[in-house]
Amino acid sequence: MLAAHCRVTYSLGRKPWQGIGMTHLWVRAESRPNEDRVGITPDGVAALIGQGMRVTVEDSPRRIIPTDAYAKAGATIAPEGSWPTAPDDAIVFGLKELPEDGTPLRHRHVMFGHAFKGQPAGRVLLDRFRAGGGALYDLEYLTDDTGRRLAAFGYWAGYAGAAVSLMAWAAQQSGGICGPVAAYPDRHRLLDDLRARLDATGRPRPRAIVIGAKGRVGSGAADLLTAMGVTVTGWDMAETAHGGPFPEVLMHDVFVNAILAHPGAPVFVPADAVAPGRALSVIGDVACDPTSDFSPIKVYDRTTTWDAPVLRVADAPVLDVMAIDNLPSMLPRESSEDYAAQLLPVLQGLDDLDAGAWGRAGALFRDHRDAR
Repeated sequence: MLAAHCRVTYSLGRKPWQGIGMTHLWVRAESRPNEDRVGITPDGVAALIGQGMRVTVEDSPRRIIPTDAYAKAGATIAPEGSWPTAPDDAIVFGLKELPEDGTPLRHRHVMFGHAFKGQPAGRVLLDRFRAGGGALYDLEYLTDDTGRRLAAFGYWAGYAGAAVSLMAWAAQQSGGICGPVAAYPDRHRLLDDLRARLDATGRPRPRAIVIGAKGRVGSGAADLLTAMGVTVTGWDMAETAHGGPFPEVLMHDVFVNAILAHPGAPVFVPADAVAPGRALSVIGDVACDPTSDFSPIKVYDRTTTWDAPVLRVADAPVLDVMAIDNLPSMLPRESSEDYAAQLLPVLQGLDDLDAGAWGRAGALFRDHRDAR
């Protein structure tokens, strides 16, 4: 009955939240395993309340910042996973994907939707918004008027992705494959653990190449690799402008990709790169869009997980691909605090979703929603 009601209001050109006054941000608990991050801190909640917004935060036993800190900041606390019953006017804010239960989505959602690059799951998500009459404001596409992203986890994704890539290389040196990974209390504990693993191999550090080295993701990867004593070849637009092929990538032991899939993206690792005659043994695809038609890495077709961090795509010689899509959660406190500080000025503009970054994100959603 609810879904039918939402379809009616949508077909009449009126959304259920139109005509409602106070902006209401509903911070949902993350449902995905190993996802402890959050996009707003208690200080951020207090700032939004101070400017006249209402903020509800769902309880979460896993969130890196305790629920009671949000309560002390003035937020209303709701049960974990209760966002489907939130008032029509609520703007539901989370980071990673919603439960894939197929239900129509009637709210306005702020999240990483991964729905605009042709991914099969993204098409399903858009169908759910069509059915429910809701809207998606994708965090990846909150940009200024020059197209630059206003907030990103990229640095910590690159940092953690390079770390797991080196863990994979270290495991290979003893004939093994990288085992499960977990979150660390802080980056210093991560560095200590990784340095011990590399030293235990008794081998010189591997040679690494980072493509997209000047961006946030690439900078994080290069910083981690340099901290571990790895010599880094850093490439960016100038080195890849010719469009390929890129045999130099195969001459390094480790390749960290920091370039997002997009139309016209060069192919850095073609499907035939699994053949012998290469030094490359680990690919860390931090951009992690294997199901996109525009993926620059063609030797794998699915993401990897915390329990199984790499996918072995060749045995002679070995080639492992790391493609975990929530890497910053390995350092949940640092990545959350950094991202929340970047995003807060954008959240403070939620009172006018038709303007600025919110207006651009909304228009992009409508273009893709109406594309068929």
